[in-house]
Amino acid sequence: MIEIKKLTRYYGQLAALLDLDLMIEQGEIFGYIGPNGAGKTTTMRILATLLEPTSGLAFIDGLDVTKKGKQVRKTVGYMPDFMGVYDDLKVFEYLEFFAAAFGIPSRKRKGIVEGVLELTDLDAKKQFAVDSLSRGMQQRLGLARVLIHDPKVLILDEPASGLDPRARIEIRELLRELKHMGKTIMISSHILSELEEICDNVGIIEHGQLVFSGSMEQIKQRLGLHAKVVVRVAGTPDTALELLSTLPEIADVTCKGQDLSITFADGHENDGFLARTLVKAGVDVVAIEPQKLKLDDAFLQLTKGLVN
Repeated sequence: MIEIKKLTRYYGQLAALLDLDLMIEQGEIFGYIGPNGAGKTTTMRILATLLEPTSGLAFIDGLDVTKKGKQVRKTVGYMPDFMGVYDDLKVFEYLEFFAAAFGIPSRKRKGIVEGVLELTDLDAKKQFAVDSLSRGMQQRLGLARVLIHDPKVLILDEPASGLDPRARIEIRELLRELKHMGKTIMISSHILSELEEICDNVGIIEHGQLVFSGSMEQIKQRLGLHAKVVVRVAGTPDTALELLSTLPEIADVTCKGQDLSITFADGHENDGFLARTLVKAGVDVVAIEPQKLKLDDAFLQLTKGLVN
């Protein structure tokens, strides 16, 4: 749905993007992460037809963003990191205004606006002044605005920025619902734990260049990481430690108190095998907790802290 080839953008002598290649499939949520100044917003503005690239190509649903701007804008809903609002409008009026701007016939506007208000759970706020809304509600209104013309692709720049925990959870659930509706979503955020929960794939950009693009499983392979679990045992862990140290399925085992930190060898990621082996040996297993690779940790390992 989104294809970028050798995309480059200079601001004077500064390369904000340099030969960027990226593919985002239809119907996926793609997390786009990187430090400030890495080139995330520049990429998104080019895709939204708000900025011309210096060189390279970008396509959305097969449309060249530099040559087919009008068609692309019908396909894309773009939400910038800061959404300007018209203070003297009510929520319903604000959305009707944008419906008119998108060329939606007047006879259809009311129904469409009511539909996006319901989807974003803003029904109860439709007669409120836009500037009276909380930050979280304004972010919901921003999503409602970009959904007015029913775009196939959503490009969301820091939609959870400045939100409290409840508002972030609500936005996250809304994004999942939009994915179920078939939308392709490209989202940037500095809250990596949020992206980790909802994204199918992630792209890591630094200094205008793509460092990595793929799934969390592919990140593990890239970093040479193996599955890990922590096993808590009752009593002394000596028996479990001695047993696990001899198994070919286990690459490494360390002990801290009654907790055993276990790293599986390649192709042996099996918590069930581990539990059966320990119980059969008479070890009293209290808990087995898989240790997932965190996006924060992967980000730190894959980047060097470079900024433009």
